[in-house]
Amino acid sequence: MQRKASAVWQGDLKTGKGSISTDSGVLKQTQYSFSTRFENGVGTNPEELLAAAHAGCFTMALSAQLGGAGLTAQKLETTATVSLEKVGDGFSITKSHLDLVARVPGADKAKFDAAVKAAETGCPVSKLFKAEISVSARLES
Repeated sequence: MQRKASAVWQGDLKTGKGSISTDSGVLKQTQYSFSTRFENGVGTNPEELLAAAHAGCFTMALSAQLGGAGLTAQKLETTATVSLEKVGDGFSITKSHLDLVARVPGADKAKFDAAVKAAETGCPVSKLFKAEISVSARLES
């Protein structure tokens, strides 16, 4: 299975602008620029897209882990925060933190925690990152 996305950039780093598109059409010439990446400009940026990918991947992986334990989530809500930090002369993605709020009828804490840990390490996007990955998980009743 392969998925594709493309980027076009015009101009220099600080005043130039670009667009990102996906084959699915979900992103179609979506704007990105220096200001959307390093300031608060309107548009997206690579780190935001990585955060979305990590949140989605982890949440699906957790659903699979819970299913393997005989549990079905009523709702799993994950927010990923990707940190881009200056490291030496350049920038690096240093962390991805996942905040999870889950409603899983019949789940006990031990089974839930085991499923969360397995999803954290088993999600393909987690495996892609060379950054610190952490999870804060809250099981609601």
